[in-house]
Amino acid sequence: MAGDLPSSVLFCCDHNAVRSPMAEGMMKQMYGQEIYVQSAGVKSDLEIDGFAIAVCQEIGVELSRHRSRSFDDMQEWGDDLSGYDLVVCLSPASQRRALDLTRFYHLEVEYWPVLDPTGLGEGREAKLMSYRQTRDQIRAKLLDRFGPPVEDAE
Repeated sequence: MAGDLPSSVLFCCDHNAVRSPMAEGMMKQMYGQEIYVQSAGVKSDLEIDGFAIAVCQEIGVELSRHRSRSFDDMQEWGDDLSGYDLVVCLSPASQRRALDLTRFYHLEVEYWPVLDPTGLGEGREAKLMSYRQTRDQIRAKLLDRFGPPVEDAE
């Protein structure tokens, strides 16, 4: 399946604090460093979410060093969207922004509707269950889109 993998993927969501960092981390874990994988948000006004860090740590994905960034931050830092083969949007707002920013580029933009776990659940365990559901939903979509993980991914 490695032949079907794009050479670069950008995952995006609303704040680059939960869903897109989860997707970035899992993609790197599952498919290795041969693919350039990044993530961004419509805004970068939130730090990485502690529950996202916790549920990804359960499956061996490290997110604690992630720094949130927005599409605007990317442009300021010279990370051009036209350099990506695939942009995967995990929220409606990020899909609108990505389509607007890529309308002059020839690249693939996909929308994966993924549950936003923020604000769901009463108490720590219920919140963790919501975040696990989001994590597992993203993992299933990665497997469906890109196939089984690469054996020597990391």
